[in-house]
Amino acid sequence: MKRTLSRRLRRLVTERPYQIVAGSAAALVLATGTGAAIAGTGTAPAPTRTTTAAAELLADTAVTPEAIRAEVASPQAAAKTAVPRSAVPASAAPASASPSPKPSPTTADPDVASKEPAPAPPASKILEYDHQAQTTGYYCGPAAVRNALSAASIERGQDALATQLGTTYAGTNSAEDTTRVLNAVVDGDPYETTMIRGGAATPAQMDQLQADVVAAIADERGVVVNVAGSVTDTNGRWHSFPGGHYVAVVGYEDSGRMVKIADSADVSYPSYWLSTTDLANWAATRGYSA
Repeated sequence: MKRTLSRRLRRLVTERPYQIVAGSAAALVLATGTGAAIAGTGTAPAPTRTTTAAAELLADTAVTPEAIRAEVASPQAAAKTAVPRSAVPASAAPASASPSPKPSPTTADPDVASKEPAPAPPASKILEYDHQAQTTGYYCGPAAVRNALSAASIERGQDALATQLGTTYAGTNSAEDTTRVLNAVVDGDPYETTMIRGGAATPAQMDQLQADVVAAIADERGVVVNVAGSVTDTNGRWHSFPGGHYVAVVGYEDSGRMVKIADSADVSYPSYWLSTTDLANWAATRGYSA
């Protein structure tokens, strides 16, 4: 039987393609039968070596069960039933593992949806406030803070505020004091101090004051400004405080280009309008809390 197997393998190298296919199938049948016969005796078969040509042909040819059965009946029929590996459908091989593209994010996704912009502040706004004139000649600081707080419905007495501000007969030191006390009363510490240290405000400082007034008033907060020198309001009335003074801003118009002043100095003239440019220059060398 071994000699028969060897002869059939040698024939694989020289026979025509259909005979090679049939011989391959026959060789497989014979090898299987030989192994089974030896296994039945309990003796392990000696390892056999297939020629290189036969191995290549076996590797390049897919031998189907039909080809093996045909080999037994007819070598010519076996050649017809053998299937070349190149003819195996591509679906039999593993599909390419290319990743599927991720869907493009859309605004419907709450994680990537853009936030709606904050609404623009109104072009004009005036706060409801309770005006009170200063009770002493040096209480302009406590009175201005008190009038600004009343716009947020916060009631404080001038004496109590004077104690917090450190007000003396010489007045209240600076806008840093008014900012400190306003933040001690208003939740969230919203106030900041802005100083205008030169003798006149720059265009950038004027723009900053306008933006700060609009932001504070839109937030229902009055602004306190420490001024010095003289200014003329929109009615032509002159206001002069060479030694310094404090006023509250309680409204604006024209997107902040005009501001409403609550002044505690004269009970008969409690409020008036100024341009933001004039107010910025009036606050030069001093500052404001907004």
